[in-house]
Amino acid sequence: MADSRYRSLNDALRERFGEKLYKLTLNGGCTCPNRDGTLGTRGCIFCSEGGSGEFAASPLLSIREQIEDGKRRLSGKRPVQRYIAYFQAYTNTYAPAEKLRRMFTEAISCPEIAILSVATRPDCLGDDVLSLLEELNRIKPVWVELGLQTIHEKTAAFIRRGYPLAVFQEAMQALQERKIEAIVHTILGLPGETPDMMLDTVRYVNSTAASGIKLQLLHILKNTDLADYYEQTHFPVLSMEEYVDLVIRCLEICRPDLVIHRLTGDGPKELLIAPLWSQAKRQVLNAIHRELKQKDTWQGRLYTP
Repeated sequence: MADSRYRSLNDALRERFGEKLYKLTLNGGCTCPNRDGTLGTRGCIFCSEGGSGEFAASPLLSIREQIEDGKRRLSGKRPVQRYIAYFQAYTNTYAPAEKLRRMFTEAISCPEIAILSVATRPDCLGDDVLSLLEELNRIKPVWVELGLQTIHEKTAAFIRRGYPLAVFQEAMQALQERKIEAIVHTILGLPGETPDMMLDTVRYVNSTAASGIKLQLLHILKNTDLADYYEQTHFPVLSMEEYVDLVIRCLEICRPDLVIHRLTGDGPKELLIAPLWSQAKRQVLNAIHRELKQKDTWQGRLYTP
């Protein structure tokens, strides 16, 4: 298997469910405290108008309709039995708990949905929301994806993340106490960060109770403040060769049990300004697999607790 040198999401799902599961990206119509004026109005510096949910379904459809629409899109590719209901756009716990109950329950009530996956911010996990997620987790597995991006406070302030690292730590602790799986989202290539700084973020994730990690390449998208900053400063973006090398260094220090949910990412082609090489996602993944084999290295090879 091409990715057997690291614990891929596909491998982990096959172990757990006996088959590959496909994500249906859903839109619950939530907003974000970084957009509604609570913390800010322009979002994180890299965030597009779609709130990172450009591939999600239309919020004008009901959750059930979004699921059926997503299934139709996948049906022509391959036979699929079960899915992950992935609430992706904006902050999907930033709403009254009763609204969240309705939309999450509508998703997991579909028999073909095996997992509920919720992308959110660590500062948007109140006790009522945590209790709801704990309750739903007894019915079907619930994953909470937290946007950490970086552990470095200077970078966090620059990207307008809007919360200190202590808030992330508290959220992780609360999820662990409720036995809810957490997946941590990191971004590689943020302006001003060195490879060692990025590796420190991965080492930090190792030290948490995270069950999985996403290694996301920084995308510069049109109509974002990051795009304006890039136009003004021309800050260096990672080349494909630099990124492949960096990902391998990240994998080498990752906890062996940490599930790798993402190794790169594909921004919307109509919005992507840089790096343009990231559009060839399959080529990037093939390069990572090839380098792992050529270097005879693997996830956790250099991991130290």
